[in-house]
Amino acid sequence: MDLKTARTRVAELRRDLVRHDRLYFVEARPEISDREYDRLMRELIELEAGHPSLVDPNSPSRRIGGAPLSAFRSLPHSREMLSLANTYSEEEVREFDARVRKLLASDDPVIYVAELKIDGVAVALRYEEGRFAVGLTRGDGAQGDDISENLRTVRGLPLRLPETVSAPREIEVRGECYIPRSAFVAWNAQREAAGEKLFANPRNTCAGTLKLLDSRETARRPLRFFAYAVADPASLGFATHRETLEWLLRAGFPVEPHYAVTEGVDGALTHCDAWRERRFALDYETDGMVLKVDRLEAQSRLGVTSKSPRWAVAYKYETREAITQVEEISVQVGRTGAVTPVAHLAPVELLGTVVKRATLHNADEIARLGVRVGDWVGIEKAGEIIPKVTRVLTERRDGSEQAFVFPERCPQCREPLVRAEGEVAIRCVNEHCPAQRRRQILHFVARGAMDIEGIGESLVDQLVERGLVVDPSDLYRLEVATLAELDRMGEKSAENVVAALEASRRPPLARFLVALGIRHVGATVAKRLGRRFGALSGLRSATAEEVAAIDGVGEEIAASVTHYFARLETTALLERFAERGVAPLETTPEEPSAPPAALPWSGKSFVLTGALIGWTRDEAAAEVERRGGRVVGSVSKKTDYVVAGADPGSKLEKARALGLIVLDEAAFAELLEGAEVSPPDAPRTA
Repeated sequence: MDLKTARTRVAELRRDLVRHDRLYFVEARPEISDREYDRLMRELIELEAGHPSLVDPNSPSRRIGGAPLSAFRSLPHSREMLSLANTYSEEEVREFDARVRKLLASDDPVIYVAELKIDGVAVALRYEEGRFAVGLTRGDGAQGDDISENLRTVRGLPLRLPETVSAPREIEVRGECYIPRSAFVAWNAQREAAGEKLFANPRNTCAGTLKLLDSRETARRPLRFFAYAVADPASLGFATHRETLEWLLRAGFPVEPHYAVTEGVDGALTHCDAWRERRFALDYETDGMVLKVDRLEAQSRLGVTSKSPRWAVAYKYETREAITQVEEISVQVGRTGAVTPVAHLAPVELLGTVVKRATLHNADEIARLGVRVGDWVGIEKAGEIIPKVTRVLTERRDGSEQAFVFPERCPQCREPLVRAEGEVAIRCVNEHCPAQRRRQILHFVARGAMDIEGIGESLVDQLVERGLVVDPSDLYRLEVATLAELDRMGEKSAENVVAALEASRRPPLARFLVALGIRHVGATVAKRLGRRFGALSGLRSATAEEVAAIDGVGEEIAASVTHYFARLETTALLERFAERGVAPLETTPEEPSAPPAALPWSGKSFVLTGALIGWTRDEAAAEVERRGGRVVGSVSKKTDYVVAGADPGSKLEKARALGLIVLDEAAFAELLEGAEVSPPDAPRTA
């Protein structure tokens, strides 16, 4: 076939395949059989192979994947990709609505769009001149990993926008990748028949699939996609969010079809309740309903906080409970030495996965629950992800149950365990404990830290057990030949690991600081430290006063940072990193921020206790310290506020005994917004 004829036929095939993709994956009304679709796809692939000049990165043929990558590059989002604040009760939704109306200075009912919250993986899709250009993970919100080649394989995701749809030159569409329930069950059945390891659940499997380096393998997995927003809706010229959803449908994007436009919070809650049970009949995982203010002008006026939009909230449905028996209680040692008790359970299914273990948090939580080995217990999933024991069915005891005694020595290194005054955690203080080394290395390579592909628990176990890695700097001495000899590796996997390590030798300073595992330094604090000092050398030589003066970094975090860099062990570790070619990138440092004394919470002390839903502990501490407050570890008469999340332990009891102001998470959010709180003689308690 000559080039002119081939060009015409290729264009025709691409149009047909795009149309059939839309009919099948978006409109659910296919017109041809899978066999006929495959025949058209084979013809297109053969024509492109015979005429390389006709190859197009956005051709439907790219759905089959391309050559493997050595690593993912990190790219900025066109606008920050924020996460949603979560609510777990009707009362909290009404509080959200009241805040919205207060900020809008209106008593009129707010029009909300209510959308089922897909339990998948958030991604951003950038289109330039109507063509799919770049696809990113959420990452840290400011930038994400470039997973474009994997996203090209997702059926139903348009690689080119229709010419009939008006769109700006560049637009970023945001949505959720997921794996349908039926496809996941069928896929696991095939793996079981082949004697392969089963995947745990659709969401985690989806996340892992999107980070595969070989897009050909991604193409073989049943990924799907729902769009829910664009990064800059004003660029489309619409007045409402619902118009954006309608545009997405016209542009060829699948949109979860059960959204509703509701008037006022009562209408929104009615829609939420209607889907509380109905959602389980859908072929995809959902864990709540997202409520968004419909008018874009109102969204703009409401604005955002440091991590979430003020005009949207996720109403998470209550978690279903499963009943099972505690067969054993053991303890595991984390990277900071904290020893966490874990309940080993008789296997039970909960929200689509089989649960065999559940956290018991700490010794105080065991005492609060009164849980014993042999007890029948209720378990739930916190945020529908992490299993936890919530209650003991004491009426089912038969006398054979045994109380759990917390060990006095570390189960790994046999050194004494220590509980510092005012702390809930019991810790192993032996820095050479192999369990801590293992956790430190896993933390160093994790996604939120150095994000080194190919290094998981199995590999780290072998590296530590064989003495190949004592601290994270030793990772950069590993060679292909050494790795290839380890179990379940092989030369190709070893080459990929070494390549990923090589690509990580020049990390952003903030990532490196997170990876070091400095106490109280999470992603938010690390970014602020990086911006202020610009280089690792500047931070290492900084005083506690200089660190504490940073907006959002107070005295406790500053003390932790300066103590870490003053240690001889840290100096030796950083020298080893430098010798092995690991050097964080440097930027121009910012000028010092205004002193904390000028901030509204100067002189106020906070204690954080229990598990917070809307913030990590580091993020909550950063919000306090950004306003000039201090986060301290223990409760005393001098404490101004105690913020109590789930399972707060003994600190809450002490705070109440002292008559302190105790804030639940909703009250803490109100305080952050500048609301007044109750005086000490009438505390707002969790």
